[in-house]
Amino acid sequence: MTTDAAPSLQEFLNALTHPSAALELAVIAGCLGLAWALVRLLRGAAASAAPSVLFGRRLVDGLLFPVLALGLALAARRALIAADVHVAVFKIVIPVLVAFAVIRLAVRVLEAAFPTSRLVRVVERSISWLVWAGMVGWVTGLLPELLSAMEEIHWKMGGSNVSLRTLVEGTISAGVVLIVALWISAAIEARLLSGASGENLSLRKVAANTVRALLVFVGLLVGLTAVGIDLTALSVLGGAIGVGVGLGLQKLAANYVSGFVILTERSLRIGDTVRVDNFEGRITDIAMRYTVIRSPGGREAIVPNEMLITQRVENSSLADPQVLLQTTVQVAYGTDLDALFPQIVAAVTQVPRVLAEPAPVVHLSAFAADGLELTVNFWITDLENGAGGARSGVNLAILALLGRLGVEIPYPQRVIRQA
Repeated sequence: MTTDAAPSLQEFLNALTHPSAALELAVIAGCLGLAWALVRLLRGAAASAAPSVLFGRRLVDGLLFPVLALGLALAARRALIAADVHVAVFKIVIPVLVAFAVIRLAVRVLEAAFPTSRLVRVVERSISWLVWAGMVGWVTGLLPELLSAMEEIHWKMGGSNVSLRTLVEGTISAGVVLIVALWISAAIEARLLSGASGENLSLRKVAANTVRALLVFVGLLVGLTAVGIDLTALSVLGGAIGVGVGLGLQKLAANYVSGFVILTERSLRIGDTVRVDNFEGRITDIAMRYTVIRSPGGREAIVPNEMLITQRVENSSLADPQVLLQTTVQVAYGTDLDALFPQIVAAVTQVPRVLAEPAPVVHLSAFAADGLELTVNFWITDLENGAGGARSGVNLAILALLGRLGVEIPYPQRVIRQA
């Protein structure tokens, strides 16, 4: 960014009538057009055209366009000064491009790091307003005066003398460092999770969460240093946090530790079908604090990770995805079961979701009051699609078979005798 003093608004308006203003505007338009062409060329050469931090959704709303435009504008400004051309328009265009680049960086990184958070939208708007306000203050000459006034406000913080300007500038630097750390962690997470599934997805999830936590922690330390906070004072803060965890944050800490244990041990994986607290469904996400389980009916349960560690969890997919299902049917007494059993097995095997190996099995399970009760056992491997559809298919196949064979399905009969 230029090191010249900030121009006043009147100086800028006067510069627009200077003979060189038209040349500057033409050069700036050329810089913007060249930056747009370069972004389009680079995006066409990229392996993926999906929205990203660099390219955005429409080329000009990503980070790369304002950064390239800023670089070209700085180079053009230097060339005009070397050619002894009066430069004035660039003094407002360059701050505008800087503000545009900062906003694009913050917005795109926060969208990539927290795609589903509603609070992010509020933060994005706040950052945009603050950046544009700072740019306007710089152009009008108000910002340098405000910074000078803030320099005069200072106080003692520990062994250091901190001014309000230092605190504000350090906070901005800390925010930039954290945004860059989130950008790097989001890019690494997207690369790790792309194309992963099952057990591999769980392992990559562990790595992605660990990388994000480390980068944010390092960014936080760098940001605190930029603000001017002595990191040795964090030992006292760490002790206070430890007491808080021991007293009031036990459950929260237990959930985070449990999430790390689950992801590390791989006792539960994304895609497994589980039953927890009488809720059965498929694991769709394992976060550090909770696990999301989606039932075949579309309902989702957010289960704290501590519950998955301390309570009984039925996992139908841990060692073997094959799941045994049962259905029952009654036939009349006197039915030839030796001839009927193989035909039931053959009919059930033809049902699309039923496995041929292990083969279905039919048992005479009870002598009921109205007929012989038969239990049909069969196996499926896609329990995440629901057990009701598979059981219905088997029941329909058995019903059709018994109808073709003329086998009677008894129903309760009661004889009432009147004295």
